[in-house]
Amino acid sequence: MNNRFDIAIIGAGMAGASLAAELAGDAKVLILEAEDRPGYHATGRSAAFWVETYGGPGVQPLTTAAGPYLQEQGVLVDRGALTIGRSDQQSEADAFAKRFAASGVEMHMLGRAELAERIPGLKPDWTIGILEPTCCDIDVAALHAHYLTRLRRAGVTPRSRARLVRAERRDCVWFLETSDGQQFEAAVVVNAAGAWADPVAQSCGANPLGIIPYRRTIAQLRTDPAPSANLPLVLDLAEKFYFKPENGRLWLSPHDETPSVACDAAAEELDVALAIDRLQQVVDWRVDVLEHRWAGLRSFAPDRLPVYGFDPDCEGFFWFAGQGGFGIQTAPAAARLGAQLLLDQSRDAMTHDLDPAAYSPSRFR
Repeated sequence: MNNRFDIAIIGAGMAGASLAAELAGDAKVLILEAEDRPGYHATGRSAAFWVETYGGPGVQPLTTAAGPYLQEQGVLVDRGALTIGRSDQQSEADAFAKRFAASGVEMHMLGRAELAERIPGLKPDWTIGILEPTCCDIDVAALHAHYLTRLRRAGVTPRSRARLVRAERRDCVWFLETSDGQQFEAAVVVNAAGAWADPVAQSCGANPLGIIPYRRTIAQLRTDPAPSANLPLVLDLAEKFYFKPENGRLWLSPHDETPSVACDAAAEELDVALAIDRLQQVVDWRVDVLEHRWAGLRSFAPDRLPVYGFDPDCEGFFWFAGQGGFGIQTAPAAARLGAQLLLDQSRDAMTHDLDPAAYSPSRFR
């Protein structure tokens, strides 16, 4: 029957689409998306970059493993990243570098003169820099479209406006009903619902893991001077801001993490004002116009690592969630690993250095 599937994936953002694309050649896959189109929430609002240290040492192996695939798809553009700090933060900078010393990530410590050369108008108290030359911008829309194209070629089309409203497991089969009245059967349900991961788990009878959505704000500014196209991604060692150029404008975030309910997030004026105030403490540029602002939700498990694997207490329920702000840059490796776990396949060249146990939901049991 057409309503029977091997695997039903809840969510068609980057997580669900990439995982489905990896599975489609080996399993009959259903993708259910609650919104009008795939990628409406976090995927469509990312100021994405590929930075190997972003997310910490537990995330770095996924990011590094994903890099070659992203390069092959032509969705990376060289940018470079500079994590900067003040003179009294040298110990924090040393600790940052030490955390990744054994990872193989390329990093270089820079002094004041080198920082000023790379960031015009940098104020004098910023004297410490950690350069990651491998950092790239990610064309998020192109990457998401790549996975959706792979799905279409495999005969899979995400079903939009199909929110999961009921899930029941009987005789090793999930019986699913969606908000548009359709009913489906599947052997396995995959929770790739992003900010809605815990509510989806509860609707399937699984215990929530404490995955909390946090609001992240981005503002697009017109500045004087306009940011150079070769300005690196600039991050604060204390995680209070980051900014990068985008088509002659500046994309700026206060690096906010405000707990939120799962919702259609919107930027708040206070967070935008905070971001601009922090920028003006870093460079002597004038902010001429706030052109656009938006917010997205980044969802973290309690230990801030992603969750990939079968729930130890809910048969046939697979977690693919809690990917925070690094779900885009890790997508190829995470999807490949998730597919291998779902299909009980051996790991390959992309995933052989990854430790599935580090990301298993069993760690919260």
